[in-house]
Amino acid sequence: MSAEPLMQLENIYQIYGSGARRFTAVEDVNMSLFPGEFVALLGPSGCGKSTLLRIITGLQPPSKGKVIYRGEVLRGVNFNSSMIFQTFALFPWLNVIENVSLALQVKGIEEPERTQKAEDLLDRVGLDGFESAYPRELSGGMRQKVGFARAMAVEPELLCLDEPFSALDVLSAEALRNELLELWTGGKIPTKAILMVSHNIEEAVFLADRIIIMDKQPGRIIAEHRINLPHPRQRKSPVFQNQVDLVYAILAGQTLPENEELGTAPGEGGRTRQLPKVEIGDLTGLLEYLTESGEEKYDIYLLEDELGINSDQLLLLTEAAELLGFASIAKGDIEITPLGQTYAEASILGRKEIFASRVRRIPMMRWLLTMLKASDKQQLKWNVIQTALSLEFPPDEAEVQIETLINWGRYGELLVYEDDSETLTLETSLQKV
Repeated sequence: MSAEPLMQLENIYQIYGSGARRFTAVEDVNMSLFPGEFVALLGPSGCGKSTLLRIITGLQPPSKGKVIYRGEVLRGVNFNSSMIFQTFALFPWLNVIENVSLALQVKGIEEPERTQKAEDLLDRVGLDGFESAYPRELSGGMRQKVGFARAMAVEPELLCLDEPFSALDVLSAEALRNELLELWTGGKIPTKAILMVSHNIEEAVFLADRIIIMDKQPGRIIAEHRINLPHPRQRKSPVFQNQVDLVYAILAGQTLPENEELGTAPGEGGRTRQLPKVEIGDLTGLLEYLTESGEEKYDIYLLEDELGINSDQLLLLTEAAELLGFASIAKGDIEITPLGQTYAEASILGRKEIFASRVRRIPMMRWLLTMLKASDKQQLKWNVIQTALSLEFPPDEAEVQIETLINWGRYGELLVYEDDSETLTLETSLQKV
């Protein structure tokens, strides 16, 4: 690996809006990428991973900071890079070879060299024989292979992958990961470095030499973790699973004292903690599983396979369990609390009562219930709450938070929501409390 970085980010910020509606999506990010590296950007949804890719490729200028590529400050599009998105982004009216040839045409390569290069690229990704097929005739995995061939057609020094396997079924994704790794480790592509965005911990450990771990609110780097394992890596080996466990430990963090864990209400000083968007049934299932296992502590990473869910969803569930006081987390382990066990073993009505008592402690829910109680007829319109939360979160996240508040409030019988009129009403039993 070269001692000189291929690309550097220096004090990168991405800020949206202004005044009271000013949001920091990415905060003070510094990182380097060296030739010969496969690096994964890993973190929860909304932490700014894809934003950083767009900044690195020059598709989006940062609000502050600079991108340095081969020692020069990047201005505009980085023509030494290429991007592969999670959606296939193929032109449906062009066949396979035409889709790949288009990138070569833009580069100024004339026929017949253009066709020869396109055929060679398709052969490298295993699509020889499908040159005349149209995207609609191909499986998801094959369409993404066309995307890989098209991205490599411009012979990028830096190949950026934005969750390229997330739209594929499990088997197709696994096959394509292995094929990408074969091309990379075998030197069959001209790329000097690969930077991949992922929220799949096992995928990052399987592919990357180094993992840059991010957190959200605002998006920032919290750790870097080097994977010193030779390829090919065996997922079931103890050393591989230990690496996965270590990354889970960083992302899951550790349960903090209650005043820090819960955060503050909107409008108050300090950090308003986002509610994890989870289904109550899924949370209940997790707590039941932990209770029935009989284990005092459980490695979080083991739950991914045992429950059949991805790491992003699993981390949201563990975050919800922690926030409600049903579980505590430390060093990548989850431990169900006595209250969590009581909830898991309670009747349907008992669970609702326990959930209601816990969710009312959360500052954001307490804030909403207070607003409802103080309003005319104890009712508020969706857009009123959205306007208030838009001072705390970006518009899309504000909407997610309202949906989660409504779902949690309904389950705990704290509020009623009428979809037709988009009206939230305080539950009758609380109106005189």
